[in-house]
Amino acid sequence: MSRMRFNHMELSFPRGALTQGFRDDVDAFYCEVLGWDALDTEVVGQSCHLLRPDDGQFILLAEGKEPMASPGYDHLGLLMDTRGEVDSVLANCRRFQEGDDRLRLKEYEDLVGPTLTVHAFYVKYLLPIWFDVQCMEWPAGMEPARQWHYS
Repeated sequence: MSRMRFNHMELSFPRGALTQGFRDDVDAFYCEVLGWDALDTEVVGQSCHLLRPDDGQFILLAEGKEPMASPGYDHLGLLMDTRGEVDSVLANCRRFQEGDDRLRLKEYEDLVGPTLTVHAFYVKYLLPIWFDVQCMEWPAGMEPARQWHYS
């Protein structure tokens, strides 16, 4: 069987929510803090906003009759290569939060198992979903045989 990976996710907002001011606020965090790209695009006759962590993945922000609601800790995981990268993004999120209290953070102790340690935090800003920013660390010799690598 062929392997697959996530390509995109669509998040729906109430009609009228995707104002230019909202898009600018979204971009201030997701582009300037997380390093993503953003662009406005038309999809099925509707003006949408597209966030791109890389050239093969995107999150589409669209308006609809039934906007998404995520009152719990529903989330999308963002995998980083190292603990240092996760900590650097967390520090950038904390700095951003000092100027905008709409940003929410949930910090976790490392999840340590016998063959894997997960170092992570959750962040939520203006979108109706949390992002789980994490890295996975394996003891020497316990690394998985197959891993996805971007080249």
